[in-house]
Amino acid sequence: MRGNSSISGGFFDLPAKISAMAAIQEKMSLPEFWNDNAASNKLMKDLKALKAIVDPFQKSLEKIKDLKEFVDISSDDPAFLEQINTDLKIVEAEIGTIEIQAILGGEFDRCHAILSINAGAGGTESCDWASMLLRMYKRWADSKGCKVEMLDILAGEEAGIKNVTLRIEGETAYGLLKAEKGVHRLVRISPFDSNKRRHTSFASVDVIPEIEEDVKVEINPDDLRIDLFRSSGPGGQSVNTTDSAVRITHLPTGIVVQCQNERSQLQNRQTAMKVLRARLYELKRQQQEERMASEYGEKMKIEWGSQIRSYVMHPYTMVKDHRTDAETGDVQRVMDGDINMFIEAFLKLKPEDK
Repeated sequence: MRGNSSISGGFFDLPAKISAMAAIQEKMSLPEFWNDNAASNKLMKDLKALKAIVDPFQKSLEKIKDLKEFVDISSDDPAFLEQINTDLKIVEAEIGTIEIQAILGGEFDRCHAILSINAGAGGTESCDWASMLLRMYKRWADSKGCKVEMLDILAGEEAGIKNVTLRIEGETAYGLLKAEKGVHRLVRISPFDSNKRRHTSFASVDVIPEIEEDVKVEINPDDLRIDLFRSSGPGGQSVNTTDSAVRITHLPTGIVVQCQNERSQLQNRQTAMKVLRARLYELKRQQQEERMASEYGEKMKIEWGSQIRSYVMHPYTMVKDHRTDAETGDVQRVMDGDINMFIEAFLKLKPEDK
């Protein structure tokens, strides 16, 4: 666990957060507060994030106080105590949700997310597995009220997809989905094998934050190669009949991004540049944290031994996260988008265990 649920210290330092709210509110009362729109908007966002944690937590504390008083009054009534216990579990669940919100205090945790899925070793099997993961993340996003925009997709030769890039718009989308970054392994009886043999497939998931426009990322136009091509995915009138899709290659780093979602070449170019800015910033951040070698230079192969999570459908059913040991036997529920237990377990890990 990352910290604890105490009122002070640990993951939730209530006095510190109340003090931070008061400091922002004091600045808001100054006449010159709105002179700098960028700075004032950032403080307003910070205040909103703090209130989203502090207000529910204080309400939960009041509920616990009330429950304690009820216990003191009727400690000898079994039926009443059972109801108190039920209410207490509800409050505990509420505090658990608040804890996750409090943990999501990183620089980009409240940004939208750009999520990419790439099929790995396994051919058609892995392409099908990548499409299953796509469905899982879209369903998860729907359950969270997030908006999903498909920026680019490349279909597999026989089935499934080779790769796909999504933009997932929602508060804390990146903060939550960063837990999904890594290799995902599937074990099942292959629907493509006439002999009904068991196959192991792999796909990698990469997640980066969609950075704000005010975050400086210098891109030299001379470092870019821009290619236009015809969209290959499904689309309506003019989508597949004009060279509206855009591929941008950043020559110094070799980073390639493309977008074919929009009808307009200009819109696709703008979206691709937005993704490129995010990827370049992420690369710079990784370099600063001295993790470039493991995440970009010597990136793990998408195959056996490098997975963060295994999804087993035969000879038994189990989904297990190898970083946290969180697991469940309800594979179908997970594939339908219920991955919150794995995300929360990862977020609660101590930083040195991640």
